[in-house]
Amino acid sequence: MSAGNDIALFAHLMRRAGFGVNRDELEALMVKGYEATVEELLHPVDDAYLERDVVDRYFIEIEDQRQATSASGWWLYRMINTKSPLQEKMTLFWHGLFATAWEKIVNGRAVSGQIDMFRRNCLGDLTTMLLELSRDPAMILWLDNDTNHKDAPNENYGRELLELFSMGVGNYTEEDVKACTRAFTGWTISNLIPRYPWGAFPLEFEYRDHDHDDGEKEFLGETGRFNGEDIIDIIVRQPATARFIASKLYNFFVSDDQPPEEAIKSLSDSYLQSGFDIKTVMRVLLNSQFFKEARFAKVKSPVELVAGVLRLVGEFNEIKPGLMDAAMESAYMGQELLNPPTVEGWHTGKEWIDSGSLVGRINFASNQVGNIDNPGVQSIIRCLADRGSSLAPDELVDSCLELVGPLVVAEKTRRTLLNLARGSGDLATETEEQRAELAQRVGEMLQLIVATREFQFA
Repeated sequence: MSAGNDIALFAHLMRRAGFGVNRDELEALMVKGYEATVEELLHPVDDAYLERDVVDRYFIEIEDQRQATSASGWWLYRMINTKSPLQEKMTLFWHGLFATAWEKIVNGRAVSGQIDMFRRNCLGDLTTMLLELSRDPAMILWLDNDTNHKDAPNENYGRELLELFSMGVGNYTEEDVKACTRAFTGWTISNLIPRYPWGAFPLEFEYRDHDHDDGEKEFLGETGRFNGEDIIDIIVRQPATARFIASKLYNFFVSDDQPPEEAIKSLSDSYLQSGFDIKTVMRVLLNSQFFKEARFAKVKSPVELVAGVLRLVGEFNEIKPGLMDAAMESAYMGQELLNPPTVEGWHTGKEWIDSGSLVGRINFASNQVGNIDNPGVQSIIRCLADRGSSLAPDELVDSCLELVGPLVVAEKTRRTLLNLARGSGDLATETEEQRAELAQRVGEMLQLIVATREFQFA
């Protein structure tokens, strides 16, 4: 494999297991090697370097967390600056799978606390994740388990736990839903008080033994006086759960297309053999040939696009005004963090793109890369200036494609970019005036590149 292919593989890994990296970071990863880089991604580092206290001082709304926007602003800041990109990407995965919306809960601390819970458990075992999810105050409110009582069961959480969170339709019966619901009676919130005048107060889980149905239940072929913990222990052992999780991980990290059976079997086997360990499944996935070959096989979600572009251009590497506005950009494109449209989450793949969202995606990316004062754009300009005393149009096009990805484009796309570059001729890089012209031309070329169809894919 050539060096160029190596760099493309590492860029692919970091787009999928994170939100992209710049050229210097890619070259540093290549020195470590692919498998070593995967291991590093699988072991998140302590996040004290993110200085939450400093962010809170500059953005009082983030500290207050009354709204989803403030909580999503902090999360976007993490995505841009994290040293553990897979941790943030996995957190986004679980947020989409266990979709919970601020719009119903109306408590920024609760939804933000759920994201923190996902972050803590994102690479752990599924048993712990589902147990923590069932105790999470935001989820309890979202799916009404606070109204699931011994003498008046509410099936919302029990049904979605089976249908959308673990097994999928066709792998359980209505009687299983009823038994699951009974097992989670008494799982509620201790301090559900009005948000006025106290605001976004923290919520706490409470188990009420007197409100729990302790009777015998039959669930997925097993019988006992099951509580919620027992139900989760049964669920995670099911082959259907293994296939469900494998399929969801494949579609999020590998491809928008239907997963091939061999990929699902590989991921399912690793899940079952490891004791339901997600880190083990992700190690298999990221090192697999089907992952390595699936380059540009996914449409970037709005969050991936926004975070990736901001990382590329070096925006918000330090605290500055505009973070809240940046956090709303993905919402304008159809993905509002901490506020998915339904319990089903967002529809992904090509459904991210329509005529309105496409204009928004292109305008956002174009505005960012067209600002030649952004540090990441300055780095690309310096790299091109250092490559020689002049740049031919084809060198300008190919170098810019290389430094924003490398990004692979169709020959028709490259010809279009090349024709536009030829209109201004060769670029000299020796004098200050020539370098100023180079900077302007690079900014314009980057704007054209992020407007291509190919840039919409990861």
